[in-house]
Amino acid sequence: MLLEGCTVTANIPAADLARARRFYSDTLGLEPVDENPGGLVYRTGGTDFFLYETQEAGKAGHTIAQLHVPDVRPVVEELKASGLSFEHYDMPGVTWDGDVAGMAGMGHAAWFKDSEDNILCLDDSRPV
Repeated sequence: MLLEGCTVTANIPAADLARARRFYSDTLGLEPVDENPGGLVYRTGGTDFFLYETQEAGKAGHTIAQLHVPDVRPVVEELKASGLSFEHYDMPGVTWDGDVAGMAGMGHAAWFKDSEDNILCLDDSRPV
Protein backbone atom coordinates (compact mmCIF):
# COMPACT_ATOMS: atom_id res chain seq x y z
CA MET A 1 0.00 0.00 0.00
CA LEU A 2 1.26 3.48 -0.83
CA LEU A 3 0.72 4.83 2.70
CA GLU A 4 2.55 2.08 4.58
CA GLY A 5 5.41 3.54 6.52
CA CYS A 6 4.26 7.14 6.22
CA THR A 7 4.28 9.42 9.25
CA VAL A 8 1.22 11.23 10.59
CA THR A 9 1.02 14.62 12.27
CA ALA A 10 -1.97 15.53 14.42
CA ASN A 11 -3.47 18.99 13.81
CA ILE A 12 -4.81 20.74 16.90
CA PRO A 13 -6.91 23.89 16.40
CA ALA A 14 -6.54 27.01 18.54
CA ALA A 15 -8.86 30.02 18.56
CA ASP A 16 -6.06 32.03 20.20
CA LEU A 17 -2.61 30.71 19.27
CA ALA A 18 -0.78 32.78 21.92
CA ARG A 19 -3.09 31.49 24.68
CA ALA A 20 -2.71 27.91 23.43
CA ARG A 21 1.08 28.27 23.31
CA ARG A 22 1.07 29.37 26.97
CA PHE A 23 -1.13 26.38 27.93
CA TYR A 24 1.05 23.84 26.13
CA SER A 25 4.17 25.40 27.68
CA ASP A 26 3.04 26.32 31.20
CA THR A 27 0.64 23.43 31.85
CA LEU A 28 1.97 20.57 29.72
CA GLY A 29 5.66 21.56 29.69
CA LEU A 30 5.98 21.40 25.90
CA GLU A 31 7.84 23.87 23.68
CA PRO A 32 7.51 24.17 19.90
CA VAL A 33 10.35 22.80 17.79
CA ASP A 34 9.33 24.97 14.85
CA GLU A 35 7.26 28.08 14.31
CA ASN A 36 5.96 29.22 10.96
CA PRO A 37 3.22 31.56 9.70
CA GLY A 38 0.73 28.67 9.85
CA GLY A 39 1.33 27.77 13.49
CA LEU A 40 3.55 25.83 15.87
CA VAL A 41 5.07 22.37 15.54
CA TYR A 42 5.61 20.32 18.70
CA ARG A 43 7.56 17.06 18.92
CA THR A 44 7.31 14.57 21.73
CA GLY A 45 8.22 10.90 21.82
CA GLY A 46 9.23 10.96 18.16
CA THR A 47 5.85 12.21 16.96
CA ASP A 48 4.64 15.66 15.97
CA PHE A 49 1.54 17.74 16.34
CA PHE A 50 0.74 21.04 14.69
CA LEU A 51 -1.06 23.79 16.64
CA TYR A 52 -2.74 26.23 14.27
CA GLU A 53 -5.11 29.16 14.63
CA THR A 54 -8.74 28.82 13.56
CA GLN A 55 -12.10 29.87 14.92
CA GLU A 56 -13.21 26.22 14.64
CA ALA A 57 -11.20 25.23 17.75
CA GLY A 58 -12.93 23.26 20.47
CA LYS A 59 -15.93 22.29 18.35
CA ALA A 60 -15.06 18.62 17.77
CA GLY A 61 -16.82 17.29 20.88
CA HIS A 62 -14.59 14.19 20.90
CA THR A 63 -11.00 13.29 21.72
CA ILE A 64 -8.75 14.85 19.09
CA ALA A 65 -5.40 13.46 20.30
CA GLN A 66 -4.06 10.81 22.65
CA LEU A 67 -0.84 11.21 24.56
CA HIS A 68 0.64 7.79 25.32
CA VAL A 69 2.49 7.62 28.64
CA PRO A 70 3.95 4.67 30.59
CA ASP A 71 1.62 5.24 33.59
CA VAL A 72 -1.38 7.59 33.55
CA ARG A 73 -1.70 8.12 37.34
CA PRO A 74 1.53 10.05 38.05
CA VAL A 75 1.03 12.22 34.97
CA VAL A 76 -2.51 13.06 36.09
CA GLU A 77 -1.24 13.98 39.56
CA GLU A 78 1.52 16.18 38.13
CA LEU A 79 -0.86 17.97 35.78
CA LYS A 80 -3.45 18.44 38.54
CA ALA A 81 -0.72 20.07 40.64
CA SER A 82 -0.22 22.57 37.82
CA GLY A 83 -3.95 23.42 37.93
CA LEU A 84 -5.33 21.19 35.18
CA SER A 85 -8.74 19.63 35.78
CA PHE A 86 -9.88 16.37 34.24
CA GLU A 87 -13.09 15.35 32.51
CA HIS A 88 -15.27 12.36 33.44
CA TYR A 89 -17.38 10.55 30.88
CA ASP A 90 -20.09 7.94 31.32
CA MET A 91 -18.94 5.04 29.15
CA PRO A 92 -19.94 1.37 29.32
CA GLY A 93 -17.39 -0.91 31.00
CA VAL A 94 -15.29 1.94 32.40
CA THR A 95 -14.48 2.14 36.10
CA TRP A 96 -13.17 5.33 37.68
CA ASP A 97 -10.49 5.75 40.34
CA GLY A 98 -10.51 9.50 40.87
CA ASP A 99 -9.72 11.08 37.51
CA VAL A 100 -8.32 7.87 35.98
CA ALA A 101 -10.56 5.56 33.96
CA GLY A 102 -9.88 1.83 33.91
CA MET A 103 -10.87 -0.01 30.74
CA ALA A 104 -10.70 -3.80 30.85
CA GLY A 105 -8.08 -5.07 28.44
CA MET A 106 -7.16 -1.54 27.34
CA GLY A 107 -5.33 0.03 30.28
CA HIS A 108 -6.06 3.40 31.85
CA ALA A 109 -6.96 6.82 30.51
CA ALA A 110 -7.70 10.36 31.63
CA TRP A 111 -9.24 13.17 29.58
CA PHE A 112 -8.70 16.92 29.81
CA LYS A 113 -9.46 20.01 27.80
CA ASP A 114 -6.77 22.38 26.60
CA SER A 115 -7.10 26.18 26.66
CA GLU A 116 -9.03 26.01 23.37
CA ASP A 117 -11.66 23.54 24.63
CA ASN A 118 -10.17 20.63 22.66
CA ILE A 119 -10.42 17.22 24.34
CA LEU A 120 -7.13 15.36 24.78
CA CYS A 121 -6.52 11.97 26.36
CA LEU A 122 -3.67 10.48 28.35
CA ASP A 123 -3.44 6.71 28.11
CA ASP A 124 -1.05 3.98 29.15
CA SER A 125 -1.94 1.53 26.43
CA ARG A 126 -0.12 1.49 23.13
CA PRO A 127 -2.00 1.17 19.86
CA VAL A 128 -1.30 -2.13 18.08
